[in-house]
Amino acid sequence: MDQTNVTAAARRVVITTRGAGVDIDIDGKRIEPNAVKAYSVSHLAGEHPEVLLHVADRNDVQWSGTARVAVTDLPDPGPAAAVFLDAIDPEALERAALARPDLGTEPGSLTKAMLTQLGEWARGL
Repeated sequence: MDQTNVTAAARRVVITTRGAGVDIDIDGKRIEPNAVKAYSVSHLAGEHPEVLLHVADRNDVQWSGTARVAVTDLPDPGPAAAVFLDAIDPEALERAALARPDLGTEPGSLTKAMLTQLGEWARGL
């Protein structure tokens, strides 16, 4: 279990990671696990540390108190996905999908194999 303690201005932030999960406490109050979809911690020499919380759903989350707040959305993956897909050779994708050992015979299996292959290529596998 890793634990990061950051005091930013008047706030005490405790981030406890456990595998892929995380617990975030601000001034001793636990933040609901599904309220935050990502976080980052930065600390430049001579400055106060900053914790940036990417709020999962702004409609259901209540935050109170005084803090320096930055709210951000994760970038839209669409443009990067379009660039990636534009670079795909359709014949190479078809050959790779048909050569997959997990290619089945049921309806949709070729599409599933192509999507799996694209995902592996996107992750550099």
